[in-house]
Amino acid sequence: MNLHHLFAGTGDRPVSYALTGAAGGFARTLLAQTRLLPRLRPALLCDRDTGRLHALCRELGYPEADLATCADPASAAEAARAGRIVLTAEPALLGTAGGVAYDILVEATGHPRDGHAMARAALLAGRHVAMVSKEVDSVAGLSLARLATERGLVYTAAEGDQPANLIGLVTWAQTLGLDLVAIGKSTEYDLVYDPATGTATQFGTTVPAPELGGLLTLGEDVRATLRARAHAVAGLPSGATADYCEMAVVADNTGFAPDTERLHYPLARIAELADVYALREHGGVLGAPGAVDVFTALRLPGEASFAGGVFAVARTHDPETWRTLAGKGHVLSRDGRYAAIYLPYHLMGVETPLTLLSAVLHHRPSGAVAPRPVAVLAGRADRDLPAGSELTMGGHHHDVAGVRAVLLRAAEAPADAAPLYLAAGARLRRPLAAGELLTLGDLQGLDPELSAAWQAGRSTAVTR
Repeated sequence: MNLHHLFAGTGDRPVSYALTGAAGGFARTLLAQTRLLPRLRPALLCDRDTGRLHALCRELGYPEADLATCADPASAAEAARAGRIVLTAEPALLGTAGGVAYDILVEATGHPRDGHAMARAALLAGRHVAMVSKEVDSVAGLSLARLATERGLVYTAAEGDQPANLIGLVTWAQTLGLDLVAIGKSTEYDLVYDPATGTATQFGTTVPAPELGGLLTLGEDVRATLRARAHAVAGLPSGATADYCEMAVVADNTGFAPDTERLHYPLARIAELADVYALREHGGVLGAPGAVDVFTALRLPGEASFAGGVFAVARTHDPETWRTLAGKGHVLSRDGRYAAIYLPYHLMGVETPLTLLSAVLHHRPSGAVAPRPVAVLAGRADRDLPAGSELTMGGHHHDVAGVRAVLLRAAEAPADAAPLYLAAGARLRRPLAAGELLTLGDLQGLDPELSAAWQAGRSTAVTR
């Protein structure tokens, strides 16, 4: 979709947005891109550190005269009437009482409780919501989507993040009638093998991996090659909490479910995806079609990165069609049964204007979907945890201390399985042994509004 199509039939209608977590990395990319789009403007920027936020805006070229730091509704309303961008640390200004008009909220705090409260307040105030915080979406996304539908509003994932990009790819593929067996994304960071040193590097960590040199192509036994690769780089961590969280959001928005609760996480080259994500009877890893998964992209120095992109693997029904496409460079399995289609990028806030314009001007979410409960982002104790342990959230991937993320099929999960980011910040009522699944009854100090959103969202599907 291009911007000319988005603006068709909308006259000179501008689009304004509010942004939370506005001094963060994602926010920077959106604010920078906004400067290039005259019909898109930030109206309200909310962040706890308004000094840092102000410095960021100035660095990006927003004129000083256009910025107003406000702490109360009266000053915010006055600044907004003067056409200035309101900078604030007060989430309350996002609601109707804040006095600042805007079309859509971009929620990017990454904080489950606060993000849910701000998204809900925006919807109650009659504003659309583009959700960047996967932590919020994995717990309250279904509830927020239902609230948006009831109020005639759009609640959507934001393009530029992997969930929305993958949902969009699935929507496109299914519209074309492609018979998808697997969908997914790559981990955020490729694994780069250097033949000159016999080492593997991922996210700044380098380990010896001399065996990997003999494993750069798939053998006859695909699964055996994948096991050998995993063994060769066992010194590197596999499986980020953020990946499981994003795939939980994708599952609820596409109907694709985890094939296994820890996902497969194969270490694979891009050209191998159609072989890797074949059904087991055809040599691949899939126990059943309709799977959502994550892989780690294996490449050599100087080779193009998958760049945190997304993929879909489809059955090929007309061999001649796909032989033609293989001749044009498309990825097919060696037996010709499967083809991989992929987008090797996610551009964060650089792409998000597409979502904001589509939601406001055309009342459309990113991907034609009707969310329903398909997966549960849950957690298992990764060590023995004593009663009273606080499940703190932190780190680059928003890990929860002492807990390993797992992705369960909703239809098979225990009814009291605790969603990971509802559990974050709570304390254990009882000791938990390593490997035990967190349940709602194990936790005390849960946020009541987020708990209610989880329960409400799991009760019925959302229709649009």
